Amino acid sequence: MEPDEELVERCRRQDERAWTKLIQTHRREVHGLCYRFCGREDEAEDLAQEIFLKVFKSIEGYDPSRASFSTWLNRVARNHLVDYYRRTRMDRVTSSLEDELPRLKQDHRRDEHPSAQAERSERREVLQTALGNLSPGLRQAVILRDLQGLQYTKISEVLGVPPGTVKSRVHRGRLELGRLLSVQLGGLMQAASALSY
Repeated sequence: MEPDEELVERCRRQDERAWTKLIQTHRREVHGLCYRFCGREDEAEDLAQEIFLKVFKSIEGYDPSRASFSTWLNRVARNHLVDYYRRTRMDRVTSSLEDELPRLKQDHRRDEHPSAQAERSERREVLQTALGNLSPGLRQAVILRDLQGLQYTKISEVLGVPPGTVKSRVHRGRLELGRLLSVQLGGLMQAASALSY
């Protein structure tokens, strides 16, 4: 596999194969980031395509001496998502995932009981709704840390804020997400107990 910097240089020379490899290398990461921001597969796909189009148009501005390509790409993606939500007035935020993340990352099993599949699907839906109610700053920090697995220093580079600010946003985001999840889960439990009568 070629290093990103070599692919970027080939992209600057209009090498279509390099563009394809660069997109294939980072597509899943960008799509995942978009999906966590919007919660809809079709919208995430559109946003990822828009981000790669933006990368295509601005690749000349990438300076490998200032940041790795991955960091630069994350910054481009983040800025595009923030602009998108400002344009559509859908300011959302992200928060605490530590309790739900291990269960969400479990592999889907073909032999899994339908009720377990339904429960897992419901948990994802509840989490995505809670994420949708967070502010963009908190959402970005939590997604990058808890879902993308980036280190605080890398998130600091991507967001362009000091590491202390990143830690604060992640902490506040997790607390707020936990509060939102407890409210949503409490409402679901009340609804379930009402149905059992």
